[in-house]
Formats: sequence, C-alpha cells, structure tokens
Amino acid sequence: MSFISTLSLAELDVLRQIVRKVHLTYVPADFATDVECDKMIDTMAPETVDRMLRFGRQYCG
Repeated sequence: MSFISTLSLAELDVLRQIVRKVHLTYVPADFATDVECDKMIDTMAPETVDRMLRFGRQYCG
C-alpha cells in the first residue's frame, strides 16, 4: 500500500500543484498528469512530503 492513499484530497491537490510547478516545469504539459504527479509524490519520503505540505499551505493558499 502506498502512503499516498493516506493523504486527503486537499493535501494531494496542494502536492500536485507543487510537483507540477517545481519538478515538472520543463516537461510537456500533456505529460504532467495527475498520475505522473502521484508517481513522483509516492517516491518521496514522508518527511519531505510533510515539508512540501507546510510550504504549500503557507505559499499556495
């Protein structure tokens, strides 16, 4: 079971927004799908995801 299933939809939306903006900036827009973002989020450590969520809540609204 992946830990991404423990995140709420709002948290997942914030993380996807950050991944698109930071990690998938230079890839074609049709490649930056929710599935690709989820794959990238799933490879990150939970501590990293926590930091990203804190950043996202503070700066992304």
